[in-house]
Amino acid sequence: MRKIIKNIFKFFLLLLVAGIIFIAWANYNIKKESESFISYDIADVPQAKVALLLGTGKTLNNGMPNAYFYNRIQAASELYKSGKIKYIIVSGDNSSKDYNEPEDMQIALIQNGIPRDKIIMDHAGFRTLDSVIRARDIFGQTKLIIISQKFHNERAVFLAKKNHMEAFGFNAADVNKYAGIKTNIREYFAKAKVYWDLLFGVKPKFGGEKIMVP
Repeated sequence: MRKIIKNIFKFFLLLLVAGIIFIAWANYNIKKESESFISYDIADVPQAKVALLLGTGKTLNNGMPNAYFYNRIQAASELYKSGKIKYIIVSGDNSSKDYNEPEDMQIALIQNGIPRDKIIMDHAGFRTLDSVIRARDIFGQTKLIIISQKFHNERAVFLAKKNHMEAFGFNAADVNKYAGIKTNIREYFAKAKVYWDLLFGVKPKFGGEKIMVP
């Protein structure tokens, strides 16, 4: 009995080590493959018709303003005003009556001087994969500038390229590393899950009729 328990322990230990190695490899590979296609400098960003602004909540669980949200709004506003893009798809979670990322982003962008008719709403961007694939399949875009923080853009640009899209990530300012530690830890697992999604051909949660960008 002791020998069986010992073998079971060894098996789970091997699984744990293999999992850690895989997560480390996935993070390294995604960062390496995307590093030439993301930048903090607007001058590096190519011209494109449409930018995809990835959603997050405007407030934290404690009710405080979410710096990730406001930094992304600032980056999207700067990019639009630079003339690099003509339209912004705001894609995020709208899963409940009291939580609407696309609407919050639209309001914030308008307050920053972006015309309402240049903002296109995607209420079904529940995951980064959903936002990226829907930009292609629903909104008809095969070339995108993706706007989010660097760690998020690495994953989003990688996903876009693996799904036969031309993508470049414009990095919004990050937040204090201690304030964002929970998000950064979660990102390690999210990058590993990218390979699961690619392997099994995971699709967005919702499809829908095509929406043409003017």
